Amino acid sequence: MARILLIEDSPTDTAVLTQLLQRHGHEVLASASAEDGLDVARSQSPDLVLMDVVLPGMNGFQATRALSRDAATSEIPVLIVSTKGMETDKAWGMRQGAKGYVVKPPEEGALIAQIDALLGAGA
Repeated sequence: MARILLIEDSPTDTAVLTQLLQRHGHEVLASASAEDGLDVARSQSPDLVLMDVVLPGMNGFQATRALSRDAATSEIPVLIVSTKGMETDKAWGMRQGAKGYVVKPPEEGALIAQIDALLGAGA
């Protein structure tokens, strides 16, 4: 079981992803903004961050970059989960430090496989 921080501003997406993750035995921490999510990542040290891109204030690309450049959080893998599905979005997300990119709505098996791989369970 991993502690996963979900940074997502949509209450519907938060509920759906939280239920999906809990079904697979993960503990979920949720933040509705990137700024709050960065604080939670620093204070709670989750095993993984699921990051939306379109967020109020700081966007998910900026937050991913902040996490990957902060010594306190740089070891936490970030998996972007976004409606932005263009190849340029994916490439930009990876350049900001993300370890993976999934387009919403994610297929459950594919999402869990990516999470397991990033956590080392699927490697």
